[in-house]
Amino acid sequence: TVGVGQSETVVHSMVDFFLLLKLAGAGDELQGIKRGIIEMADAIVINKADGDNVKAAKIAKLEFNRALHLYPEKDSGWSPKVSLCSALKQEGISEVWDMIEDYGSTTRSNHYFEVNRNNQNKFWLLQTIEERLKSNFYNSSKIKTELKSQIKLVETGKTTPFAAAEYLLDLPH
Repeated sequence: TVGVGQSETVVHSMVDFFLLLKLAGAGDELQGIKRGIIEMADAIVINKADGDNVKAAKIAKLEFNRALHLYPEKDSGWSPKVSLCSALKQEGISEVWDMIEDYGSTTRSNHYFEVNRNNQNKFWLLQTIEERLKSNFYNSSKIKTELKSQIKLVETGKTTPFAAAEYLLDLPH
């Protein structure tokens, strides 16, 4: 994702492993990062740890490691890791993959993997139902017509938002 907040939460509900990829020296190490995204991360990888950026990458790794100790233990039983890599130089990538595999082994052996998948599936079942109900409701020609009139009644104070909602929800559609 591009780091806007809501999308990370949605992605977290879809994935087995949440990797936060950061750039050292981008000026957003700890102060600019939302608390929630760090809490969601199963690992933080600082990319572009090469050339003139090596020192900044090592400092960022140290800062993230310190920050991770402030968060409560994850339900998965996994302690998030911080590592460095350079995609340009192909360094640290196999270590990242090893870390992901270790996470998979840990969470499968303690059954978190299965529990998390089940929770994700339940979440998406309910999310899909909710989206479909909303879509069916708002796409109904009767609702489209009646919604406009109920909005006018609410705006003029002739009904309350709650009464208007109840009226609309009770309509056959």
